[in-house]
Amino acid sequence: MMIVIAGHMTVSPAARHAHVAAHADMIRRARSHPGCVDFAICEDAVDPGRVNLFELWESEAALNAWRRVANPPAGDVQLSAIEVQKHHVSHSGPPF
Repeated sequence: MMIVIAGHMTVSPAARHAHVAAHADMIRRARSHPGCVDFAICEDAVDPGRVNLFELWESEAALNAWRRVANPPAGDVQLSAIEVQKHHVSHSGPPF
């Protein structure tokens, strides 16, 4: 069972690049955290006011451990909306 967290945040188009850049250290730390398979915060290729979030964790325990030490950047830009969904996904082998 893996944990997938996917979503998007709505920010001012002028602040989008700064928002992503401010999270660079946190993204690096997350990717090296035990149990993290992938972690990304990136600018949306189509919508200039949207920042996408994607996390993939080996287990709920790994995700919870990360949440305790995540330490997101202080003074982050104001989000006008955020939508995040969490899914539990089981994988039993190659898709084909």
